Amino acid sequence: MPASSQLTDNPDNPVKRVNHALDATSDHHQEYIAHVDVNSFYVSCERVFDPKLENRPVIVLSNNDGCAVARSPEAKTLGIGMGDAWFKLAADAERLGLVAKSSNYELYGEMSSRVMSLLGRFSAWVEVYSIDEAFLGVKGTLEELQTLGEKIKAEVRRLTGLPVCVGIAKSKTLAKMANKAAKHISGLHGVCVWNRAPRETTEALLARLPAIEIWGIGPRLTKRLRGMGIWTAKDLRDADAVRIRDKFSIVQMRTVLELRGIPCIPMEEEHEVKDQLIFSRSFAEPITDRIGMEQVLGIYAQQGSARLHRHNKHARVLSAWAMTSYYNQSQSHQPAVTIKLPGPTSDPVVLTKAAKSLLPQILVGVRYARAGVVLTDLRPVAMQETLDPFVSAHEQKQIGNLVEQIRREHGMKSIGLGLAGLQQGPAWEMKREMRSPRYTTHWAEMLTVKAA
Repeated sequence: MPASSQLTDNPDNPVKRVNHALDATSDHHQEYIAHVDVNSFYVSCERVFDPKLENRPVIVLSNNDGCAVARSPEAKTLGIGMGDAWFKLAADAERLGLVAKSSNYELYGEMSSRVMSLLGRFSAWVEVYSIDEAFLGVKGTLEELQTLGEKIKAEVRRLTGLPVCVGIAKSKTLAKMANKAAKHISGLHGVCVWNRAPRETTEALLARLPAIEIWGIGPRLTKRLRGMGIWTAKDLRDADAVRIRDKFSIVQMRTVLELRGIPCIPMEEEHEVKDQLIFSRSFAEPITDRIGMEQVLGIYAQQGSARLHRHNKHARVLSAWAMTSYYNQSQSHQPAVTIKLPGPTSDPVVLTKAAKSLLPQILVGVRYARAGVVLTDLRPVAMQETLDPFVSAHEQKQIGNLVEQIRREHGMKSIGLGLAGLQQGPAWEMKREMRSPRYTTHWAEMLTVKAA
């Protein structure tokens, strides 16, 4: 018997479940997934507090004002690409009317929190997927879903000033596809309920959308799909799901089924912390002494502690490293150290001390351009050994929880251990010469309104 026949005859196989799901589509009140995405998020955050930026080409730059990481539609029209270097664009900026902004992560993070909190009013199940997008579990008739999408769009705009598009479909992959349609098809006015849109519209979108634009399909996989004659989203949807599974994996088979409206990727309340946490950044100014490096390592170790506490995790291993610039051939140096911690911990004191083990390898006078701290062998707190004799005194006193609480209430820089607690920002902090005020997180930078 052919493999495909065996698979179809098995009542527990995915294809059989697909057929049952398709048979159920006659139900008028079904569960759907909404995908809400803020349009040009970083740029839109800037425009909320500076309306003069509306309808102007605006870009937001990466760390140290390096390259464009966000572009307004007007900037895209000028031909500015993602990742274009600012030093190449700066000379023509005035002539083009181009406005560049340094990244303002404090503002973006706080505005994101406002949006996600607001979305919680529309659904009991919200999965925050990234800083500017979320999935919501929704239910209703197609007309009710259209009304809901329009209300979400209007309320987010009214209460935060941010423009969003809403895509609603039976699966996550199709919901993201619906969001693309909502963005690029003007007649949909920013809201697309996939099953309600004209079939010729959705089919045309799938037929012209390259496979690489599908959620979860990367460049390497795209090349292999092209070798099978699969170039577009429609090609992949119509492909033999079993053949895709056999050629690739069950993950790609799920994508095929999701494109057919069969939900295979479950909603998650929160993305799990994965196997490791990495804290690293290039410096605006090179570090040439151990005091500066001690401050860097302390800050990164304590950021790691905070992340572990938020996710109720412990780490067993810490690695710390530093490196000179690739272009600094005369001083090439990449010191590194890996420390097995006394026991599973998220204690900021223990992690900071472990990170400082790198300091003896730091050569005074060498221009270090980057450093990092990596936490590995992560595990839930409940998995810690019951009779572990290495639990630190600071952990018993809940020092880490106390530090995290103070930071939540008074800001990230309100407290720190050792040199990481200095009030004055370090000289190596990333360069953000064109940063707008942090309107929502710093009292001294609140927006001032002058009455006429």
